[in-house]
Amino acid sequence: MEDVSALAVEFKDGQPFPLLVIDGFLDEGFAEQLLKEFPSIEQMAHSKDYIFGDKREEAAFAHAGPACQEYHDYLLSGEFADFVGAIAGRKLFMDPSFHGGGFHQGGDGSYLDTHVDFNIHPKHKDWLRVLNVLLYLNKDWPAEYGGDLLLRTNPKDEPRAIAPLFNRAVLMLTSDNTYHGYRRMSLPPGVTRKSIAGYAYELVEEDNLKSRTTSWVPEGGGLVKKTLAKHWTTLAAAKNKLSGN
Repeated sequence: MEDVSALAVEFKDGQPFPLLVIDGFLDEGFAEQLLKEFPSIEQMAHSKDYIFGDKREEAAFAHAGPACQEYHDYLLSGEFADFVGAIAGRKLFMDPSFHGGGFHQGGDGSYLDTHVDFNIHPKHKDWLRVLNVLLYLNKDWPAEYGGDLLLRTNPKDEPRAIAPLFNRAVLMLTSDNTYHGYRRMSLPPGVTRKSIAGYAYELVEEDNLKSRTTSWVPEGGGLVKKTLAKHWTTLAAAKNKLSGN
């Protein structure tokens, strides 16, 4: 918070698209408390990534304990809104429902295929998603565990890899070419990849932008998976129209 202007420049110059990596994001003792309050993977529901991912999510992370409540409240504070707005150069606010965010956790075999995120909030047609705020809570994480956040602007490019290290935050732009994900991990028993995610939005004119669902570009998988991914946007739009979601 003491040198936001320098961080804004670093964000703008980020590669392969605007992003910022901050180590020691929180006070070390506070980050330790967040980790202690993190639920077991068995307590969390599977995410709705269908065949394109294997991880767990829990949006209501504030109820996990006092440190999580404090972090939740800070992310929703005016101070933090000013911070992310200064970083991105836009007037932003955090989603108080943490739709698709909160606790994220993956165990052995967990993965998340390459994708770009949805752009318009499903319950607020005038909210444009601009920034992902990711906090990793993985202590003693050797490189052989994998789970690196892989970033690229073209799914055919070699990605930039960011290790999900303890108390490391990644603030990354989300747009129609900010491809990201992580490859299938091989983890020993009892070890999981943990993070807390929040998303910053900008108010826009309703219906001024075409709504886009999460778009998947898996690196591997068979013909069925790749065919589904290719037509996923059309299929999701049809499902949402029929269900009213």
